[in-house]
Amino acid sequence: MEDEETKPLPYIRETVLKKRKTNEEWAVKRRERLGARKNRGKENSKFAIKRPEEFVKEYRDKELDLVRMKHRLKLRRLPADNIRSKLLFVIRIHGSKDMHPMTRKILNKLRLRQILTGVFVKANEATLKMLVSVEPFITYGYPNLKSVRELIFKKGCGKIDKERIPLTNNDVVEQALGKFGVICLEDIMHEIATVGSHFKEVASFLSPFKLKCPEGRLRMKKKPYKNGGDSGNREDQINELIDKLN
Repeated sequence: MEDEETKPLPYIRETVLKKRKTNEEWAVKRRERLGARKNRGKENSKFAIKRPEEFVKEYRDKELDLVRMKHRLKLRRLPADNIRSKLLFVIRIHGSKDMHPMTRKILNKLRLRQILTGVFVKANEATLKMLVSVEPFITYGYPNLKSVRELIFKKGCGKIDKERIPLTNNDVVEQALGKFGVICLEDIMHEIATVGSHFKEVASFLSPFKLKCPEGRLRMKKKPYKNGGDSGNREDQINELIDKLN
């Protein structure tokens, strides 16, 4: 080993090193300028002056959202007996624009406070009524076992003391759900997939799943899925969307 000749270090000209350093400094300054511009934009938007017409339009849109909600509830009755599966996965696909406070309240009750978050829910008449009420802002369907497994193992997080904890080991699960006989990720998956006796406790422990935006901008239409849109009941087709967003 001692006889082997040591390889000389690669030679880099001083001008190249200076250029690299200049580029790095320029990149740091550019990030700082962009960050400052973004912060200024946020501050300016807080104090932006709205025209009276904008307030009127915003109020009318919110009232129209409430009228449409009541109309859907009158026309559409979804008894739990017509649902093919007890398990539903619900994804929020639209923001709060044109949203009535009642709609926001229902979405908060479903724990869907942000776009592209999803939750498992049990299909009963109370849940179905809430889903119909906020249908333009969500899509839902019947997740298969593969989708349940991938969501829990890839994106599963639990809520302990109001903190979002990634489910990287079974100790976290046992600490929170051990009293219900749920001590590992496989138990969580089984309880969710079969809608077991402790489904409510397990689903409440799981934080809403944060899904990723697909390549390009996500454009979701409020028109029902069966009519060529993106909202509402997708039935088994929800699994394709989960694969796309997971």
